[in-house]
Amino acid sequence: MSDSDTPWEPPIAGSEADHLLGALDRLRTTFRWKADGLDAAGLRARVAAALAEGGPEQLVHLSWPDGRHASLRRLLCDLIEEYGRHTGHADLLREAVDGLVGEDPPPGWKPRGAAAQDVPSRA
Repeated sequence: MSDSDTPWEPPIAGSEADHLLGALDRLRTTFRWKADGLDAAGLRARVAAALAEGGPEQLVHLSWPDGRHASLRRLLCDLIEEYGRHTGHADLLREAVDGLVGEDPPPGWKPRGAAAQDVPSRA
């Protein structure tokens, strides 16, 4: 595999700026790859809708190399773990930036700014 096959990889050897920008590019590319091919409906899909359509025992599109498919239950548990991990990272970063701490948003909290979206509901 050549560097042209994986242009998002940080340099093997480079300056500090090269490594930092390379790592950022790799994460941006990975994020785009994860969402690639999803239409607007796919991007809006919610866990509750999938549960309503067949319950946690249903098999999902995710499969292992041997062809076995994961259940929605497994996928939900993996998503909970991922969200927990990344929320923890965001918590550490925000506290370092401006000291904001807390486990949950306070009652009545609403997103601010022009790009703010509604807080997701469980429905």
